[in-house]
Parts: sequence; structure tokens; C-alpha cells
Amino acid sequence: MAANRTIGKINALGLTREDYKGGKSTLCPGCGHDSISNQIISVAYDVGLKQENVIKLSGIGCSSKTPAYFLGRSHAFNAIHGRMPSVATGATLANHDLVAIGVSGDGDSGSIGFGQFKHLIRRNVPMVYIIENNGVYGLTKGQFSATADAGQVLKYYGRNELPPIDLALEAIIGGATFVARSFSGHAEQVRSLLKAALAHRGTAVIDIISPCVTFNNTPTSSKSYDYGKAHEIALHEIELIPEGFVPEREEINIQDYEEGQIIEVEMHDGSYIRLKKVGPDHDPRSRVQAMELLEKAGTEQLFLTGLLYYEEPRPTLGETLNLTDTPLAHLPEHKLRPSKEALDKLMQGLM
Repeated sequence: MAANRTIGKINALGLTREDYKGGKSTLCPGCGHDSISNQIISVAYDVGLKQENVIKLSGIGCSSKTPAYFLGRSHAFNAIHGRMPSVATGATLANHDLVAIGVSGDGDSGSIGFGQFKHLIRRNVPMVYIIENNGVYGLTKGQFSATADAGQVLKYYGRNELPPIDLALEAIIGGATFVARSFSGHAEQVRSLLKAALAHRGTAVIDIISPCVTFNNTPTSSKSYDYGKAHEIALHEIELIPEGFVPEREEINIQDYEEGQIIEVEMHDGSYIRLKKVGPDHDPRSRVQAMELLEKAGTEQLFLTGLLYYEEPRPTLGETLNLTDTPLAHLPEHKLRPSKEALDKLMQGLM
């Protein structure tokens, strides 16, 4: 390891960027989720994050595999589907010194874990909550997720007749004090938002649109390609080649752009996706304005990226419960376990 640190620049902790990596990704080449993992690595290196103080949390899904690919020296817990918020709540209550980074998906947070997502926000559990949003269930071969666009058509799953759930809007309604949206290909913006989220006290939600290069390449999907195009695009290129193989593709990257500007980003197959950054006339401190902005974006089918809503931090769950300054995980047993006399007194008061 010492030899490894002599390669490249080192940060305040004497570590190189390589020291912040995890295992090799098993996701499809070109997946937007890998881009997000790379930005987490870069941010952790830049800010000198102590990996032994970090806990990575996830549920089930393509997105929930990604904590294995970054910060290999940190703690990690891969929960069951939709239950990551419960584990995050317990971990941060037991040790509020931990830096919690949760990675979820539109299925994990918008479907089976939707209630847990909302209650984590309501309780203001201190963590960075990243949603890698691609509008499909990739691990089960690309069915519609709760964030899929109404009217979208997939070859094997027909037409989606249900309206999409906007997880950023749900986070604002639920009481989150930091809500942002970005695009996995906009590395600079993702890094900026991650740094701000790490510095925020409370639940910081970042909904990152992360195109699925295998199952969501339909022109009717706002999560992947330009829904405005008239011509058809092959829905599942994986059918044209040996089963189980996904062709190598370059990750999608875009240059920075002016606030308020609408741009079209060329995707893998030559189609486009429209992006709009929140303009300078938007006040992210206004909850009503943020909700109106997202409602309008849904109507116009635009991705609004940037900081959508920010509120002065309110008490976290641990502060609400008046926990000790010393993390519960560091307290000796005699302070955690009431004596028989104390329990007897308590029971007498309940009789």
C-alpha cells in the first residue's frame, strides 16, 4: 500500500485517489451508476474523508450493488429490498459520528421501500441519500419502475399507464432539508452536489438520473433518450448479440452549461436527452417554489438539475431523541443496561 501511495497526488490524509476505490464493477459497461461511483471516489479523495468513519448502505437492485465499488476501507451493509432506511436509522442512532452514505434506486426507494424512504426523511436521519434513477428494474430485465414515464412503451412490457413518482418532489413534501437532482454524465455538478450534501446536517437527498444502457433505451423515456424523436430505436440491443453480453460503450459526459439553458445531450445511439439547469431566478430556500418548479418540469418533460431545495438544518433524529453526546456504540455496558433497581422503579411507576 505504501508503494501505491507514491503514485499520483496525495490528499490531506496522505492517500491517493486509488486508495478510495472499491472492487471491480460488475455492472454493464457504460452504466451511469459507475459514473456516480467514480464521483463519490473523487469527492472522498478531495475532501480527505476518513473511510473508517464512513458507513455505506444499500438495499437491492443494480444501484444497491455500487457501494462495493467505492471506499473499500469503509463499513458497509447491504440490506434487503427497500429496507436500507431502517438500517441507516439504527446505525446512525447507535453511532452519530459515522458519515452515512446510502445508495438506492427508483425501485428500492420508489416502490417497495417508499414508506421507509418517506419516514427516514420525516425523521431527518443524518445521511447522504443517493437515488440512482433509471426508470427500470434492471436486475429483473427491465420492467417499468415507479419513476417510468406515463405512456412509455417497452417491447416486452407494453405501455405504462401509470403516472411517474417524482422522488425529488416527494423528498421536499416529506420534509427533507436538502434536495437536489443531477445527471450521471454531468460529473462536475454531481461532485459539487455530493460535497454540499456531505457538509449538510440532516437528510440530504440527491436524485441522479442514471441512464440504463441495456433496458431503458426507448425514445419515449425521459430517463434515457430523447422522447421527442419521431423514429424508432431498438429497445433491447442485447437481443441482437449473444445473450448476456452487453457491448462496450463510452460513458456519457457533458460539458458545463449556463444556468437556465436547455441543452440536448447526444446519447449512445444518436438520440438525445434534454436537460435544464435550475436558473438564477429560482430560490432554493422556498419549498413552494421548488414544488412548483418540479410540477412544471413534469409537465414539460424536462430534467431540472442542481440544488432544488435547501432549508436551514432542523434537529436530526438523534437530537430529537436527546441522545448523549457520546455515541451509544462507545458507551460502556453499565451505562447502557439499567440496573435492577432502576427497572423496578420504572415498573412501579407504570402500575
